[in-house]
Amino acid sequence: MYDLAVFTDWAAFAVRWLHVITAMAWIGASFYFIALDLMLRETPDMPEGATGEEWEVHGGGFYNTVKYNVAPARLPEHLTWHKWQSYWTWLSGAALLAIVYWGGAEMFLIDYDKLELSAFQAILISAGSLTIGWILYDFLCKSPLGNHPTALMGLLFVILIAMAWGYDQVFTGRAALLHLGAFTATIMTANVFLIIMPNQRIVVKDLQEGRAPDAKYGKIAKLRSTHNNYLTLPVIFLMLSNHYPLAFATEYAWIIASLVFLLGVLIRHYFNSMHAGKGRPHWTWGVSAVIFVIIMWLSSIPMNQDYDFEAEVVVPEPVQYVVDNPHFEEVRNIVMGRCSMCHGVEPVWDGIRWAPRGLRLDDDAQIALNARMIYLHAGRSRAMPPGNVTGMTAEERAEIVEWYQSLDRDVAALD
Repeated sequence: MYDLAVFTDWAAFAVRWLHVITAMAWIGASFYFIALDLMLRETPDMPEGATGEEWEVHGGGFYNTVKYNVAPARLPEHLTWHKWQSYWTWLSGAALLAIVYWGGAEMFLIDYDKLELSAFQAILISAGSLTIGWILYDFLCKSPLGNHPTALMGLLFVILIAMAWGYDQVFTGRAALLHLGAFTATIMTANVFLIIMPNQRIVVKDLQEGRAPDAKYGKIAKLRSTHNNYLTLPVIFLMLSNHYPLAFATEYAWIIASLVFLLGVLIRHYFNSMHAGKGRPHWTWGVSAVIFVIIMWLSSIPMNQDYDFEAEVVVPEPVQYVVDNPHFEEVRNIVMGRCSMCHGVEPVWDGIRWAPRGLRLDDDAQIALNARMIYLHAGRSRAMPPGNVTGMTAEERAEIVEWYQSLDRDVAALD
């Protein structure tokens, strides 16, 4: 089991690296083309069918870009398709979701205080919600509401708020915000894969066969591309949120996530207006600052929970075998003595108000659920305690390693 844990952790790191790289490529290309489209200007000597051009300078070279409203009269021999950035971002994100949250459902996905689910049930909800989100969004875009972009965006915002609340009722705080980001990112990639690219292929085929392309395909693609543009910044926030407990591990995390979508729209509105030559609406930064202050306030409100420290700890059935392990009592003593002062319901370490990353290690159930995390961070590596501030000894780390390795034998005995 310990070899699998190490391999899984490195696999997650490798896929996360790929995810960040492809996301940068996709977001960079998306932002560039949105800005380029807004900066296009009409000039007297543009080719027939062109609606605008832009001159740019970068890296010591000059670039002249011309945009055609529908398509040029003749298809060029070389045509670059911008699609793989989006596809690989989603595929790597889905792989990361499967490795971390599906593979570690009992630790990262399921919150037994909210809803007792089996790993299969939690994964089914996870995957199903992403699919349902796209189906609903696509239906709305193809309905008469698609002719009213502002109203459509307003309804999409309401749906995102509902999903933020719904995820928060089912999953851990970290998983809830991550899934809201995945829900949104799935819509964005599906826009590229199922709408934008097929429409562009229709236009290309019409050109190849000598037909005049229909302008409606470009209009549809433009609507979906605009949605992607406004959704990008919130998705980045949600993907980063799992590193910040003040974002995901507070009672109002779902409201915080909802407000972030407003922030994303305001920031993109500023840059879109600037690139379009419509001025710089500086008021957007003022409103954004107010919203961010509200977010900080929401994250600092004490959680409305009463903890009974004398109550018997109930260990979820899927991890009971961890507690029954003969090494568990010794490891529990180590964790309680070296880790729980920070990773507790009410941290006692000076300057810490909430458990880092929302990770609690102050009772049997939490220690059992986070066995792999303890093993990797305090057994196999010296990541925890940070700077070894609590003085965890080499012998104690060895005991943690022995405990986790012996769990493999426990599982085999259960089989």
